[in-house]
Amino acid sequence: MIFDVLIIGGGVSGMQCALVIGSGLHKPFAKDKKVGIILHQRASHLQNALFNNVLGLPSGTLGSKILESGKKQLTDNYSSVSQIEKEKVISIVDHQGVYRVLTNKNEYKSTVVVVALNYSKPFSIQGLEDYVMPHQKANLNKDRIQLKNENHFIKKGLYVCGTLAGCRSQFAIAAGSGASVATDILTLWNDGNHVKIHDKI
Repeated sequence: MIFDVLIIGGGVSGMQCALVIGSGLHKPFAKDKKVGIILHQRASHLQNALFNNVLGLPSGTLGSKILESGKKQLTDNYSSVSQIEKEKVISIVDHQGVYRVLTNKNEYKSTVVVVALNYSKPFSIQGLEDYVMPHQKANLNKDRIQLKNENHFIKKGLYVCGTLAGCRSQFAIAAGSGASVATDILTLWNDGNHVKIHDKI
């Protein structure tokens, strides 16, 4: 099977991207699209986060709880999004318009890949080395990185979101970055006609 989009990273930006894409899969232009997310969460900065300043989250919410509840939300609401757990991505290679994503356990293929990992070193995914640069919105002494991109777009079929896209490490910013990439992909599938997904009462 070849995914239409494969998201790498199960933190805030990756999960939000998966949720928004999942919410659009009922649209005619997204019918039969195959979507997956590799939920490598051990390195997520949510593991030790505490939130008091995020709209809609009760004060004192633990990031570790969000990691778990996010997976459940994705399963409960958009079960057609494949969740791949306990795998770490080793390389991403563009092979004639299809990306080959190699993990420590399997190989996947996808026409679109979204890299949604954090901005800490070392960054060890082979095939992306040429895009690594110093982070433009982090303290220099932290030695953070980002991937070269223009509004989340690296090159055809390859996107980045969250802190690795150059965003500041703030929950709401990372979530918005993931949602932005999701709507860009839905717009791509809709032949360039802009897409937003709103549920209404």
